[in-house]
Amino acid sequence: MNKCLASVFALLLTVNAANSADLYQPQPAPLQDAPEVTVQEASGWYLRGDVGYSFNHMRGAKYFQGSNANEVDFDHSSIKDSALFGGGVGYQINNYLRTDVTFDYLTKANFKGSTTGSCSGFTCTSDDRADMRAYSLLANAYVDLGTYGYVTPYIGAGIGGSYVKWSKLRNTICDDPTAPGCYSTEHGGEGKWRLTYALMAGASIDITCNLKADVGYRYRHIAGGDMFGYVDNGGPGRDKGFDSHEARVGARYVFGGCDTPAPYEPAPEPIVYK
Repeated sequence: MNKCLASVFALLLTVNAANSADLYQPQPAPLQDAPEVTVQEASGWYLRGDVGYSFNHMRGAKYFQGSNANEVDFDHSSIKDSALFGGGVGYQINNYLRTDVTFDYLTKANFKGSTTGSCSGFTCTSDDRADMRAYSLLANAYVDLGTYGYVTPYIGAGIGGSYVKWSKLRNTICDDPTAPGCYSTEHGGEGKWRLTYALMAGASIDITCNLKADVGYRYRHIAGGDMFGYVDNGGPGRDKGFDSHEARVGARYVFGGCDTPAPYEPAPEPIVYK
């Protein structure tokens, strides 16, 4: 009887070991770590180009009439609008701050004015014509106000200088009772660098990873300065400065804007010991 029970017990142990071998499943390989996602801040150098239209306002003009002790205002002075072209180089410091240096050319703006004086003891008036061009070099800083889809609004400010070049001023008198008809006098034009500052607002629009469109407004103030020289008891003269309200469109090309992340290298297969 004891031998029979021992045989049965040994048989059960054999069957249990066999079943345990059949039920063994290798452990699944551990999941590989997913690549780490990092957010790269926008930074890098860029080039820009702009075109626009400038609504110009002249703050007035003065000249010496008869002597250096008698400076008087023009009766009337105004300047026409003009186009502008510009370019520059800048650096995107981070997602919110960028800076650049720009050079702009303001095309010819026609000046028209009038003055009243004395012609051989009689009152007479002159019609004054000239034109002005300006070249501006500004250092600018901008604050980007966050990106909404493809659009990034911004505000900015700039300071620098403008080289204002006046052509000859021609004044024509037609009501001098001592001289029939009309006659003209020309004053040599002046050119000089002047202090300039600007305030900007606009929006950048992503076109590609490298290229951004820029649509904006700029207010620019150019300080007053010399306008024309002395001729025949008249002059020299100076303007009181200009205000420009500019509508601008342009583009910025960002270097390295399309950089791709480093390729992900999978972790090595784990070693399983059996």
